[in-house]
Amino acid sequence: MVLEIVTPEATLFNGEVESVAVPGVNGEFQMLNDHAPIVSILKQGNVKIYGNITLGKEVAEKFTKGDDNGTWLAINSGTIEMNGNKVIVLAD
Repeated sequence: MVLEIVTPEATLFNGEVESVAVPGVNGEFQMLNDHAPIVSILKQGNVKIYGNITLGKEVAEKFTKGDDNGTWLAINSGTIEMNGNKVIVLAD
């Protein structure tokens, strides 16, 4: 599936991933390929990206390697939409 992470400053990531887990307001949840369409509000926490991803040099410092072999991006809040095997995260 395709994941796109957008902040007010820039698009931080746009590429293929195996799965993504996000900090929803009602708890963390994960999406895999062919997940049902969803729209949700996100709270402070980590967007956890799984798969073999490549980060651009200009944004790599915003991401960390998680303790679960994922790549994490800390956010303050945001929204997420998944539809048609594409996930868009609008994050602060």
